[in-house]
Order: sequence, then C-alpha cells, then structure tokens
Amino acid sequence: MKQKLVIFGTGDIAQIANYYFDIDSEYEVVAFTVDRAFKTKDSFEGKPIIDFELIQEVHPPGVVKMFIALSYSKMNKIREEKFNQAETKGYDLISYVSTRCSYLSQFKPGRNCFIFEDNTIQPFVKIGDNVTLWSGNHIGHHSLIESHNFISSHVVVSGHCTIKPNCFIGVNSTIGHQVIIAKGTLVGAGAVITKNTEPKSVYTPAKSIKLDKTSDFFNL
Repeated sequence: MKQKLVIFGTGDIAQIANYYFDIDSEYEVVAFTVDRAFKTKDSFEGKPIIDFELIQEVHPPGVVKMFIALSYSKMNKIREEKFNQAETKGYDLISYVSTRCSYLSQFKPGRNCFIFEDNTIQPFVKIGDNVTLWSGNHIGHHSLIESHNFISSHVVVSGHCTIKPNCFIGVNSTIGHQVIIAKGTLVGAGAVITKNTEPKSVYTPAKSIKLDKTSDFFNL
C-alpha cells in the first residue's frame, strides 16, 4: 500500500511533482495545500486543496507526509520558509529521487529534495535539505550541495565543489574543480565558474560583441 502524501503548492512544480509521485514512487498524493490567502479554487489535478492553516486537522502529521513543491523564487527562500513551517507543524518532509537517476553516492539526500531523471550523482557527493536537481545534471565526486538550492538542467558541477545555501544555478552552466559557490549566488545560463564566487552575487556569460562583417575575422 502506498503512503499518503500532501503536496504544498498548486503551480507548475506541484503539477509536475504530482505526476512523478504518481508514476514513479511509493507515495499516493491525496491532497494539495496552500496558504488561505493564495487559495483561488477548491481542487487541483482532481484532488482537494486544503488551507495550510487547517492541514493538520484534515491530514494530520503521522498519518500523511508532505512535499513542498515550490520553485526558486527569491533564491529559494519561499520554499525554505514553507519547509520550516511544515516541519514546525510536525510533518515528515520526504524526497523524490527518480529511478532513472544514476545515484552513486553512498550518502542519501536530505529532506524535501526533488531529483529528476538523468542526473548523475557521483560517489561521496552530499546533498542537503530542500534541494532541486532538474534533469540531466552531473554532480562530481566529493561535492557538497548545501540546503535550499536549485540546480536547473544540464549543469556540470566538478569534483570537490561546494554550493552554499540559497543559490540558483542556470542551465548549461559549468562549475570548475574545487570551486565554492557562496551563499545567495545566481549563476546564469551558460556561465563558466572557475573561481569562488562572492555572496549574493550574479554571474553571467561574457556578452557578445558585434563585429563589422567586412573585417578579416569573417574571412578566416
């Protein structure tokens, strides 16, 4: 028998999480929950939406588990806030790891992680709480991904790297060997990071330069 699960959220992430839990997990999603102020309808994906303020009365902790299905808004701080609130209410926050993920580390991920298909998690990698790894990433050996992070798709994290909390790593970006990504760093799509970053900083790829098409550059 599948374990019962409530998902916090009714956006795209929640819809995707519901789908993955349905086709590839030991959990049955029985309801969704959001803050009363943000509730605009009574059901989502054919399941009831319960006010978060009342969730303990309808689906008490110990009977159901919970998953916080939110995006990287405000550098994951909204997801972190709801993670903490659900924990305070007594809920067991569970993680999803795709069966199509190559999870080779001997260390299990923390709570409320969402690890999609085609990720390669190499040996000795450690992953904290509330981390999202979208599809197709490489997380190199001995790296540490601390809590409350979002890594998008096709990111390469080399060996012995550290990603501090509340970071966003954009698609197709690369982090070099032994690099520390400081807390609150935003790495833009396609960026290459070879040195430690500064806290609360933004890193983007080099800007394109327009050249005269009559120049020798185009005649090579």
